[in-house]
Amino acid sequence: MTYSRIFSLGAGLFGCLALFSIPAAAASQTELDRAVAATIPPLMRANDIPGMAVAVLAGGQTHYFNYGVASRESGQPVTRDTVFELGSISKTFTGILGGYALAQGKLALTDSASRHQPELNGSVFDRVSMLQLATYSAGGLPLQFPDAVSGYRDMWAYYRDWRPGFAPGERRQYSNPSIGLFGHLAARALGQPFERAMEGTVLSKLGLASTYLHVPAAAQPRYAWGYSKAGKPVRVLPGALDAEAYGVKSSAADMSRYLQANLSGAADPQLSRAIAASQTAYYQVGNMLQGLGWEGYRYPISLDGLLAGNSNEMAFQPQRVSWLNPPKAGGGEMLWNKTGSTGGFGAYVLFVPARKLGIVMLANRNYPIAERVRAAYRILSQLDPALASSAQP
Repeated sequence: MTYSRIFSLGAGLFGCLALFSIPAAAASQTELDRAVAATIPPLMRANDIPGMAVAVLAGGQTHYFNYGVASRESGQPVTRDTVFELGSISKTFTGILGGYALAQGKLALTDSASRHQPELNGSVFDRVSMLQLATYSAGGLPLQFPDAVSGYRDMWAYYRDWRPGFAPGERRQYSNPSIGLFGHLAARALGQPFERAMEGTVLSKLGLASTYLHVPAAAQPRYAWGYSKAGKPVRVLPGALDAEAYGVKSSAADMSRYLQANLSGAADPQLSRAIAASQTAYYQVGNMLQGLGWEGYRYPISLDGLLAGNSNEMAFQPQRVSWLNPPKAGGGEMLWNKTGSTGGFGAYVLFVPARKLGIVMLANRNYPIAERVRAAYRILSQLDPALASSAQP
C-alpha cells in the first residue's frame, strides 16, 4: 500500500460560504496519516476492494492516499491520476450545469419541463417543473428506465406515456430518468447537446482535464477496471441519459479540484452562481436537505444522521418532502455529500464549506454505501475533533 500527498489549495472567497474560518484544532499530518491508514486498508480487506484513491482537503492542503491496483490482471497501481467511474456523483455535475443555465437566464426552475422539449408538449410534463425533475419529485419517476428504453425515440415515448404515482412535488423518489431529463433539458436551454455543454462549461472552466463522459484513447491506460460481485472486470455500459445521471469518470486529483471549487467557488462568476445554486436546499426529508445533485445536512451531524440520509430507504422508497420557502441558500454550517455506484465502482464525496474540509473516496468495486459513509466519517472526525462530541442527529 502506498500513499502520497501534495499541497495545492488556495484560500478564495465564495459568497456566504467564506464567512467562517478553518477550525484551529485541525488534525496534524501524522494524525491524518494514521486515521486514513486505520480506515482505508481494513475497509478494502473487508469488502475485497482491489484499489482505492483517497483525497483529503484540510487546512488549505490536499493530501492523497493511494492503495492497491487499478487492474488485478495487470497489477497497475492506483495513483491520484487513476480514472474511476463516479456513478451518481455525476448528478452533482448535472446540478451545476443546470445552475449555469439558470445563472445565464436560459431557464427558470419554475419552468415546466415541456417548455424546453417539444416532444413533451401535451404530456404530464406540462405540470412538472424543472426543479421537480432536478430534485426527484416529479411524481414517482423510477430509479431506472425500463430495459426496453434504448434510444431517444424510446425515451420520448416513455416520458409521454408515463403517469405519476402521486402529485408532482409531493414525494421524493430517487430517479435517474428524473435528474437525467433535467440535465438534458438544461443543456438544450443552453443550445447545446449535454456532453458538449458539460465539457465546455463545468469541466473546462474548472480545469478538470482528467474528468470525462467518454474516456479518450490517450487516457485509457489510466482508466481503472471495476470488479463485479463475481470478481469479473467490468465497466459501465451505455444507457439512456447515462451521461446526465451516472456517466462521469474522474481521478482523485480532479475530484479534489472539483471539491475545492465547491468549497470556494470558481473564477467564472456565473459558474460560481451555478455552484451556489447546486448547494441550495429546496426541500427537506428527515434531516436531509435536497440540493441540485448535492444532498446536505446541518453540521455538525452524527454518524447515525448521515447514515439515515444515505440509507436504502432514501434510495429506493418514496419519501414525503417538506418544501423550504424560500429555499435555504448555501452557507452557514452545512455538510454536502453524494454517493455514486456503477456495476464495478463505488465512490463517495463530502465537503464542509464552513470548515474548508473535503473527502474523496474512489474504489474499483461497488461496496455498501453505509461502509463508505462510516469510513469517511471516521476520517472527518479526525479532521474536526469537535464533531464526535458536538454532533447532533
